[in-house]
Amino acid sequence: MEESEKQLKRFGVRPTAMRILVHQFMASQNSAVSLSSVEGNFEKSDRTTLYRTLKTFEEKCIVHQIDDGTGIPKYALCDHDNGMANHSDLHLHFHCTKCNRTTCLTEHRIPQINLPDNFIPEDVNMLVKGTCEHCNQ
Repeated sequence: MEESEKQLKRFGVRPTAMRILVHQFMASQNSAVSLSSVEGNFEKSDRTTLYRTLKTFEEKCIVHQIDDGTGIPKYALCDHDNGMANHSDLHLHFHCTKCNRTTCLTEHRIPQINLPDNFIPEDVNMLVKGTCEHCNQ
């Protein structure tokens, strides 16, 4: 629990018991998760509290939201290996059409896109759909 508490404090989030537990859950996942998945792991918790926790984490750049085309937002921990100054979650996401998992491919960065003058990007989402390595065996 100590590592999650440190991470939350580092990003200016008060480490309540529920926030620590949600952070630990997110850190243990190998793929992005929906609010329903988080809720299923914390059956005795209020859905609104879990939603607010994820939104707080998103606002503080602890998690990022992924639109994988299913209509259900997914969340994954942000990559902070290079520190906050270089923080960017502009990487590919892979959605498996067989198992329905969405995975962050952090080693595959989205390249810089040169937009026309007066076009200001707010978000970039690059999604690849196909069959994951697990389902492809």
